[in-house]
Amino acid sequence: MAFVSAPVGAQQLGREYSMLPSALPKEAPDKIEMIEFFSYACPHCNALNPFIAEWAAKLPSDVYFRKEAVSFDSPFYLLTAKLFYALEAIGEEKRLDSAVFNAIHKDRVKLIDEKSVTAWVAAQGIDQKKFSEASSSFSVTSRIARSDKLVEQANLPGVPVLVVDGRFLVGGPGITSYPQMLSVADQLVAKARAERVSAKK
Repeated sequence: MAFVSAPVGAQQLGREYSMLPSALPKEAPDKIEMIEFFSYACPHCNALNPFIAEWAAKLPSDVYFRKEAVSFDSPFYLLTAKLFYALEAIGEEKRLDSAVFNAIHKDRVKLIDEKSVTAWVAAQGIDQKKFSEASSSFSVTSRIARSDKLVEQANLPGVPVLVVDGRFLVGGPGITSYPQMLSVADQLVAKARAERVSAKK
């Protein structure tokens, strides 16, 4: 299994996961947070998506799952990150998540600029004005900036990447398949849960 590398990456430590140099901030500190760093532009993220969609739907109630779209200083990655956060802002991300991946990687739709993205979104039944306003909003710009900061803080080597509890980065030479990747994530969730229980004693 290969991964799309960031322009400037770092070697991962360990066979199946590594510790981040500093813990990432959480949106839900009372839960075990799971972050998927991804891009609609990434073919490996596309391959992972069916697995992770099914897996995320079955996560226990003490686990909070969220996605962060990366830009990696790439115009195409930035364009698709804006698409993700704009869809999220108008409440359409869950409905169209797989459709975006299919459009790019299966149907070969040329989502190459704001005009082509807006036209595709309109074809999915979304009001163009509503989408365009969300895409150019301060909220979406801030979300992209936050994602860029998280990528820098975690020193991510590429995508797709899962980060568990803000500390554990799933990946390394021991990971050879997407189901295994998710299995390791499950084990790290269990580890984080056990640590929380122990800390309360």
